[in-house]
Amino acid sequence: MTPTQRTLKLLRTAGYTAEITERWNQFAGVRQDLFQFVDIVAVRAATKEIVAVQCTSTPNMAARVKKIRALAAHSEWLGSGGRILVIGWSKKGARGKRKVWTAKIVELTLDDETEVAA
Repeated sequence: MTPTQRTLKLLRTAGYTAEITERWNQFAGVRQDLFQFVDIVAVRAATKEIVAVQCTSTPNMAARVKKIRALAAHSEWLGSGGRILVIGWSKKGARGKRKVWTAKIVELTLDDETEVAA
C-alpha cells in the first residue's frame, strides 16, 4: 500500500471525503500534483474544512515542507482558509515486536508548522 492509499484510508476514517489530485503525465514522464504540492484534497462539511494533503515517507517530510513553503500557492491556499497537512508514513514499534505503519502529521500555517497527533 502506498503512502497515498494509507492517507486516503486515514482521512476517510476520520470522516473526510477525500480524493487524489496527483496525476501521471505520460508526456513528461512525471507525477504532477495540484498546485505543485497537493496529492489529496479532503473536505468535511461538518467542520467546514478543506485540506490540502502532501503524502510522503517520514524521512522525506522536511524536504516536502521546505518545497511547499517555497511555493506561492502555499500562501494562497492558507490565505483562502484552507489547511495544509504533510503526512509521513513509517513503520514503528517496540524492539522485537511487530512494526506497524504509523502516520506523522505536520500542519503548515502562515506563521510556522505544528505537529498534529495522528
